Amino acid sequence: MSSASKVIYLNLPVVSVSASTAFYSAIGFTQNHTFSDATAACMTISPTINVMLLEHDKFQSFVPKSKTMADAKSSAQMLICISMDSRDEVDAILENAGKAGGKKDSSPPQDHGMMYSRNFEDLDGHVWEVVWMDPNFAPHDAPDAKSED
Repeated sequence: MSSASKVIYLNLPVVSVSASTAFYSAIGFTQNHTFSDATAACMTISPTINVMLLEHDKFQSFVPKSKTMADAKSSAQMLICISMDSRDEVDAILENAGKAGGKKDSSPPQDHGMMYSRNFEDLDGHVWEVVWMDPNFAPHDAPDAKSED
C-alpha cells in the first residue's frame, strides 16, 4: 500500500437524506456537496473520514442481492466510534445530538479517568460512541512490545 492517507467512507442507510443531513450538520459534520444529491449526502468528519447518508433504495443498490438491510432501530450491526480532543467536546457533540433529535446516552456513559465516552443514536438508530482518551496516559502494567518472555 502507498503511504498516502486513505479516505474512509462509512455508508449508512437513512429514511430521509434531508433530515439526516440537518442532524449531522447540527453535530458538527460538514456536507460535501460534490458527493451529494437528492438520494445521498456526503458528510465530512475529518479530511480522511466521511459518512455517506444513503436513502434506503440507494443503499440497497450497493448491497448484494442475497442480503437485507438491517434496521438500526431494532438491531445493531456495528458501533461507530469517533475520538474527540477533550471531555468538553464529547459532551458538546452529545448535547448537539440530543437537540437535533438524536437519543443521548443510549448506554451509560463511561468514565475511567484516562478515558471518557458517551454515545448517541442518530435519527435512524445508528449508534455512535464519542470518546476522549488522555494523551498522557501510559499504562504501567503494559508489556513492552519488544520484550520476549
